[in-house]
Amino acid sequence: MSSPNTTGAGRYTTVFRDGLFDGQVIVVTGGGSGIGRCTAHELCRLGASVALIGRRVERLEAVRGELAVHGGEASVHACDIRDEDAVRASVAAVRAEHGRIDGLVNNAGGQFPAPLEKISANGWDAVVRTNLTGGFLMAREVYSQQLHATGGSIVNIIADIWGGMPTMGHSGAARAGMLNLTETAACEWAAAGVRVNAVAPGWIASSGFDTYDEAMQAELRRLKDKVPLGRYGTEAEVSAAIVFLLSPAAAFISGSCVRVDGAVPNNRHTWNGPVSTRSVPFDGFPLATMPTALREYGSDDS
Repeated sequence: MSSPNTTGAGRYTTVFRDGLFDGQVIVVTGGGSGIGRCTAHELCRLGASVALIGRRVERLEAVRGELAVHGGEASVHACDIRDEDAVRASVAAVRAEHGRIDGLVNNAGGQFPAPLEKISANGWDAVVRTNLTGGFLMAREVYSQQLHATGGSIVNIIADIWGGMPTMGHSGAARAGMLNLTETAACEWAAAGVRVNAVAPGWIASSGFDTYDEAMQAELRRLKDKVPLGRYGTEAEVSAAIVFLLSPAAAFISGSCVRVDGAVPNNRHTWNGPVSTRSVPFDGFPLATMPTALREYGSDDS
């Protein structure tokens, strides 16, 4: 890695070298908002072309427009990743448009807060299909249609699942399954030159905060005091981990999971120490905005 690259007003600030992904095509699911949008910006900043996949075309088109401002190249593919035929067709469309696929950022996901006893079978299935089945289908198709012949890298985005996910048990179960899938694929697909890793974001200040009701938003604001580093993470800090795992620097890393969580899982009940006031966030994404759920209550945390 080099010193932060800040060439050009308003461009993405990245710690990686210029041209790192020149000529490469990276698929980013859930690319219309949050971590996916941020990662697409950093990848384009580093020379990649990105294929944005998601259900809401208008969001994907908005991101494509943002990328174009600084010469970033992107294609847009509307797809519900839970639909096997749609996934197969979307991956084929990416290959037809770009001629190749070099990597996949398996980022699309979603959930809703609820205690286990109140989750219906339909609600459970919807979350598991989004966060596990859809990720499997995307990885399988990108591997089967391209990477089995050329090699490449897959990064699956999961969550801070350690110790369970009370009030989001459906998501925790699905994300834990995605971690195990990551480990299996890393073994099965290694002979093809494919590396498969995971990134587990903790409490990240992104647009996802604003999708929850007021009760959940209040809980999220309270959780900052449980972070040993004393703040929320930024989208750019997650993107940096993703980009590292996609890069040649991670050539001997596969089947691993990088936590981006400020040491929350290590904050045991026996520890009553103070949280940090010295952690400086990395804010490389100039278009990032503070979630309304935090901004309205005077939070200046990233």
